Amino acid sequence: MTSIELIDAHEILDSRGNPTIEVVVVLDSGATGRAAVPSGASTGAHEAVELRDDEPARYGGKGVRRAVVNVLEVIGPALMDQDAADQAAIDELLIDLDGTPDKGRLGANAILGVSLACAHAAAAAYGLPLYRYLGGVAARTLPVPMFNILNGGKHAADSTDFQEFMVMPVGAPSWSEALRAGAEIFAALRTELHGAGHSTGQGDEGGFAPSLASNEAAIEVVLRAIERAGYHPGEDVVIALDPAVTELVDLDAPATGEGELTYRLAKEGRTLVTSELVDFWADWIDRYPILSLEDGLAEDDWLGWRMLTERVGDRCQLVGDDLFVTNPERLGRGIAEGAGNAVLIKLNQIGTLSETLDTVGLAQRNGFGAVISHRSGETEDTTIADLAVATGTGQIKSGAPSRSERVAKYNRLLRIEAELDRFATYPGRAALVTSR
Repeated sequence: MTSIELIDAHEILDSRGNPTIEVVVVLDSGATGRAAVPSGASTGAHEAVELRDDEPARYGGKGVRRAVVNVLEVIGPALMDQDAADQAAIDELLIDLDGTPDKGRLGANAILGVSLACAHAAAAAYGLPLYRYLGGVAARTLPVPMFNILNGGKHAADSTDFQEFMVMPVGAPSWSEALRAGAEIFAALRTELHGAGHSTGQGDEGGFAPSLASNEAAIEVVLRAIERAGYHPGEDVVIALDPAVTELVDLDAPATGEGELTYRLAKEGRTLVTSELVDFWADWIDRYPILSLEDGLAEDDWLGWRMLTERVGDRCQLVGDDLFVTNPERLGRGIAEGAGNAVLIKLNQIGTLSETLDTVGLAQRNGFGAVISHRSGETEDTTIADLAVATGTGQIKSGAPSRSERVAKYNRLLRIEAELDRFATYPGRAALVTSR
């Protein structure tokens, strides 16, 4: 009843108005699975390749008709009559069909759309929600959210150097109360910014994008918003950062004799070498309730990652996004070298559900945290909400509690919480790799 009978694909639009691909898989039982693939703006050099059309006259070259054709003419015929419930075999076949190390021939977007649609179809065939189909009876942990309430970097022009300032309601007793806290802090931040004469326009991930005097000013206004909403920073709510500093590397500056890179903070008119940036983060972590720092060093600054982990890894979760790109090989190197203590999980960085689950499993077996994440170019697809519960990672990033493509994931988690009822658990502060 899980034999593949039809695979279809077409272009849709993501939250930035750019094309992306949606795939539909129909099984012989009539069960249907649908998946839409997100797209990132701040992408790592080591990610799987997203196939675009490069036709300047159409969507500025960002169309995905080539990916659609690959699904219809290459992948679809090859998967016909295959068992959608055998996820590992499906994904292995997809990888072999592409035949490149970065999925650049067929496109990671085409491959991922099919991989996820197969999982959704198989879950529907068995009459199970996706989180239960993937995670079994143990899937009952709701994730602690990282609400991106203030945007900068590539997500918001003329804002801060650093990309994401987030709040985590670690003191909430349940998922629904955590969501309430995030929404209330978001509203309080709007009031704070408006009262100070700042813009309350929003960035790609729904957070506000004011033009502030410094990066530190962003931390301070977030702390004021937490307090205005009636919560205690460091107790009820902690701060998580994603500065995305790969984007801040000064490519014209040669590495120092010790192999340190140079980072340019344009907003503050200064540059820092690797060891100075490590000092910078250690100082912020000392002075502010920052319990998670993602991409605090660049994607290939392995020296800096080791230095940072040795310096603050016992008191702050250090999440590799561009560093690990959801890739088991790069994560394995990080584990071996003591670089970071957590991995960000983005399905489209690696391109199949099976490889994603392998990366999560590798992290969990080695005491690393894992944070399930959206992308800046999102859709109403809610797969990552189910994935967070299925894998029990205990953490999720899906942007601000604003904009429907972000809130769709949060509302899905509300429904899962209701389904689980008294069996639902919310880990709070314990979800973080290190806690203070």
